[in-house]
Amino acid sequence: MTNSIDKSAILNDLSLGKNTDYKENYAPELLQAVPRSMNRQELNLTNELPFHGCDRWNGYELSWLNNKGKPQVAILRCEVPATSENLIESKSFKLYLNSFNQSTFLDFTEVTRVLCKDLSACAKEQVKVELFAPSQFNQLSVNQFSSTSIDTLDIEVNQYQLNPTLLKTTDEKVEEWLSSDLLKSNCLITNQPDWGSVFIKYQGNKIQHESLLRYIISFRQHNEFHEQCVERIFCDIMHNCQPDKLSVYARYTRRGGLDINPFRSNFENIYPETKLARQ
Repeated sequence: MTNSIDKSAILNDLSLGKNTDYKENYAPELLQAVPRSMNRQELNLTNELPFHGCDRWNGYELSWLNNKGKPQVAILRCEVPATSENLIESKSFKLYLNSFNQSTFLDFTEVTRVLCKDLSACAKEQVKVELFAPSQFNQLSVNQFSSTSIDTLDIEVNQYQLNPTLLKTTDEKVEEWLSSDLLKSNCLITNQPDWGSVFIKYQGNKIQHESLLRYIISFRQHNEFHEQCVERIFCDIMHNCQPDKLSVYARYTRRGGLDINPFRSNFENIYPETKLARQ
């Protein structure tokens, strides 16, 4: 297991929060891994995981040169399994994609193969990669999930530090798909704000909507990576509300041309891709 000394060493080795030179020629060594165990130990996830899922990334700043030197562009989508040993650190991912800018590749197939190889090596598990050419961009339209927003609740809020004890339930049995656009946390290293929308689908004792909204807002000054926040939300709801079924899906706004969308569930697979207006 990763102890606190190891955690500090891992974070200090990352390029995140440091001045970095941008490379425009293919450099897979730029990718940096963060062991998932670093956060899961704190959540007591040291044995069998209570969820499955993936981290779905969309990359909007991918370009390279074809064999005639002509620039090509594409939108990248990849899915990193939640079971992978490592998550991929986002700044290093951005730097890695920039290294394609002045590099020559034969075609989209070769770029896809290289991305798949490098990202899988970093995560230490097979990563699914898909590229969309400009002729396919119209497939990526903005949409919305058929969930019920809890953001219109007229509540008083006074806690902005993470507090899972805010979560409360009733004895009523329900099946609901709830959402909030008020999720905000901060980067673990730089303290930059991470903005997102969170979707919670569950079956079991009814979660009091006011308590759930206060809990989501309590992330506002919390420092943690995107993927770790979603796993924490999943574990906190399971511990405090004990639903029979639970899915947690966060859609974060993009930074550096990348958006991160972690999904964790104990009963279903990730939904078809839906880009939200803020993304």
